[in-house]
Amino acid sequence: MSVIGETTRAIRMTLVLWVLTAIIYPVLVLAISQVAFPSQANGSLVQNLEGKVVGSALIGQAFTTEQYFSTRPSTSTYSQGKEAAPTGLSGASNLAPSNPVLLERIQKEVGRLQEIDIQPTADLVYTSGSSLDPHITVASAIAQLERVATARNLSTEDIAPLIAKHTQGRFLGIFGEPGVNVLNLNRDLDILAFSNQQKQ
Repeated sequence: MSVIGETTRAIRMTLVLWVLTAIIYPVLVLAISQVAFPSQANGSLVQNLEGKVVGSALIGQAFTTEQYFSTRPSTSTYSQGKEAAPTGLSGASNLAPSNPVLLERIQKEVGRLQEIDIQPTADLVYTSGSSLDPHITVASAIAQLERVATARNLSTEDIAPLIAKHTQGRFLGIFGEPGVNVLNLNRDLDILAFSNQQKQ
C-alpha cells in the first residue's frame, strides 16, 4: 500500500477514535450519570433553607460560630477569605513533625479548643492530606455536641440523632473509618432550629 493510502487510513482511524473517545463516550457517561446519579454528577451541592447553594458535600468548609460543628483545620483555609489559597487548591503543608511552624499551629489549635471546652481530637487538630476533607470522626462530633446544643438552646438528645444520620460508614465496609459529613450535619441543624422556632 502506498504512503498516501497508509496516511489516509491513519487519519480515518484517528478521527473515528476521536469521535468515540472525545464525543460519544463523554456524552454517554454524562447522560447515564444525570439519570442514575443526578446529585453526585452535579457536584453533590447542598442548599440552605432559602434554596441557595452553600457548598458541596464533597468539600469541607470552615464553620466559625458556636452554633455549628467545626470541621478539621485546613492548610488552604478551604479557599475562603482574602488570605486564603486560590479556590481548588488542595494538599498538605508537607511540614515535618518537628517544624516550629507546624508545632505552633497545633499548639494554638489545641489551646483554642480547650478554651471553648472541647476535648482536642486528632482530626480537630491536624489537617487532612487534601486539606478539603468534609468529614470529622464521630468522636470529634460528640466532643462538640454540648457546645453546639448550648449555643442553639437545644438538648444534646435533640442533636445526637443528626450525628448518627450523617455518619457515613467505611467504604465498601472495610476501608477507612466512619466519618460525619459536617456540612450536611450543620444544614440539618438549621432545619431543626427552624422547626423548633415554628412550633413556639
